[in-house]
Amino acid sequence: MRYIVTIFWTFLLVNMVMYVGGSMIGSTYDFKTASMLSAAVSILIFIASAILPQPVEEK
Repeated sequence: MRYIVTIFWTFLLVNMVMYVGGSMIGSTYDFKTASMLSAAVSILIFIASAILPQPVEEK
């Protein structure tokens, strides 16, 4: 379930950033490019979460 939620939020946030960033510099918004970038960012998030050490819970 956490993978689906991560993909969903990454998709929304990357598309939002691409839209707003494109509007600020005066370029066009491309849904296909933003969606491919969101897939790449999702993969990077999964890799980072696998590499980073998990915190140890103290009892």
